[in-house]
Amino acid sequence: MKFKINRDHFAAGLGQVTNVVSNRLSLPILSNVLIETENDGIRLTTTNLDIRISCKIKAEIFDMGSITLPAKWLKDIVGGFKSGDVLVELQGENRVKITAGSSKFNPIGIPANDFPNEPKVGGEFAFEIEQGDLATMIKSVSYAQSTDENRYVLNGVLFSFNEDKIALVATDGRRLATCEKKMPVSVENPTQFILPAKTISELQKQLGSSGKIRFALSERQVVFEIGVTDENSGLVGDIRIVSKIVEGNYPQYKGVIPKDSGNRIEIEREDLLGAVLQAAKVTTDKNSSVVLNISANTIEITASSAEYGEASDKLAVRYEGPEARIAFNPQFITDPLKALAQDSVVFEFKDDLSPGVFKTKDESFLCVVMPQRK
Repeated sequence: MKFKINRDHFAAGLGQVTNVVSNRLSLPILSNVLIETENDGIRLTTTNLDIRISCKIKAEIFDMGSITLPAKWLKDIVGGFKSGDVLVELQGENRVKITAGSSKFNPIGIPANDFPNEPKVGGEFAFEIEQGDLATMIKSVSYAQSTDENRYVLNGVLFSFNEDKIALVATDGRRLATCEKKMPVSVENPTQFILPAKTISELQKQLGSSGKIRFALSERQVVFEIGVTDENSGLVGDIRIVSKIVEGNYPQYKGVIPKDSGNRIEIEREDLLGAVLQAAKVTTDKNSSVVLNISANTIEITASSAEYGEASDKLAVRYEGPEARIAFNPQFITDPLKALAQDSVVFEFKDDLSPGVFKTKDESFLCVVMPQRK
C-alpha cells in the first residue's frame, strides 16, 4: 500500500470517522481506523461494534493495500502537519511510513484482516430525505431522550414511518417531544425502529444543510448513506453509517399527548426563552422550578430561592382564559424553545396539575412537559 494525499483532505476524513472509536482494552483493533486504498482514493472506517462509519477521500494511489492505525493518534499527527501532501507507505506486514515535508513517523499498525467486517443489511426498507430536514427533526426531539440506563428503550429516538409521514419521538418519562414531516414517497408497509443515543449524536454531526440521506433497514441494523456536498473537503461519494437498533418495544406515546388541553396561548418564542433563562438563574437544586403565572393577556415568569432571592418578568400575550399558576423545570421549557426556529410557539394547558404542551402553529412539532409541584 502506498498513496499520497492532501494533508487537509486527510485531516477532514479522519475527523469524520474518529468519533465512534472504542477504548476497549480487550479489543485494541476498535481504537484503530481501517485504511483501504481504492482506485481513486482511500476509504477510512471505524467501529465500536454498535456503530460503523466510513468515508472515502480522494488520493493518488501508487500501490493497493490496507492497514489499521490508532485513529485518534493518527488524527492528531496529521493535524500537526503543515499544509501540503502526506505520503503513506506500508512497509512489511504492519509497519507504516508516514512522511510530510521534513516530518517522518513509523507507526506499527494492526493488519486489516483483524478489523471487524461490516454487517450485511438486506435493504428491506429504503427511502431518502433531505439532510437539512432530518437534521432539523433530530434537533427538535433529541434533548428529550432518557439517560437512565435502566430504561434502555428510551435511550434513543424512535423513527416511525406511516404512509406518507416520518415521525421522530423521544421521551424520558417526564417530557415527550415529537416531530413529523411528510415524505415525497408513501410507505407501503408502516414500520419503526429505535436509534441509540450515540447514533443520534453522530448523525447530528454528519448531516449537512443540503443533499440527501438514504436509509436501508434490516431486522437489527439500519444503514445511512449521507451524500457529500462539500467538494473542498476531499470527501467523495457518501458517508456511510451502519448502526444497531435498540431492541424492544417503544411505549405507546400517543396516549400521553393531551387531546384537549382547553387553554391556548400564542407567544413569541425568543421572548419566552429569554424570560425563562433569566428566571432560572435564581433557581437551585432544592428550588428548581420556574412558575408561569397566567392571567388575561399576560404571562409572568417567576422563580425564587433562599440563596439568590427572586426574579420575575412579564410578557404580553393574547389570552382571555382563566388564571393559572403552573411550575415547570426550566430546562424542560428552554430545551424545545432552543431547538426550534419559528418566531412564535403555542402553549396549551388545562390546569396546574396537568401536562403542558408546547407546539408549533402547524402542529408538526410538539413537546409535552409534566409540571412540578409548587
